[in-house]
Amino acid sequence: MTVGAQLKLYLACLAVFFALDLTWLGVVAKGFYQQQLGHLTRPDVIWWAAILFYLIYVAAIVVLCVAPAVEKGSLARALALGALFGLAAYAAFDLTSLALLKDFPVRAVVVDLAWGTALTATVSAAGFAVARRLG
Repeated sequence: MTVGAQLKLYLACLAVFFALDLTWLGVVAKGFYQQQLGHLTRPDVIWWAAILFYLIYVAAIVVLCVAPAVEKGSLARALALGALFGLAAYAAFDLTSLALLKDFPVRAVVVDLAWGTALTATVSAAGFAVARRLG
């Protein structure tokens, strides 16, 4: 795959991740997260940190989930690697928070782990489809 195609793949995955996560956090589960984590949240978002997370995380999805699946020609591999990576990455935050932060809700951990798993698997599958089209 050319550098230009790799950049297109990355940008496509970034767009899918951003659209899905923004919809989840800003619309679908907004009330849930506010209820569960409102006592822990800042009044103002540090946007550069959030954007940096998106950029790094999506790069990792492309390299660790999409590329190996494309190499094997397997959508199932993209889904499986994405699910495993999403679970591991979201567990790093959620389980560490549960272990260290006072009053971190178990319910939020369970929901967020499920979301991270599903989101990353979906983005990996979308990335696989885009990569196949790009050749």
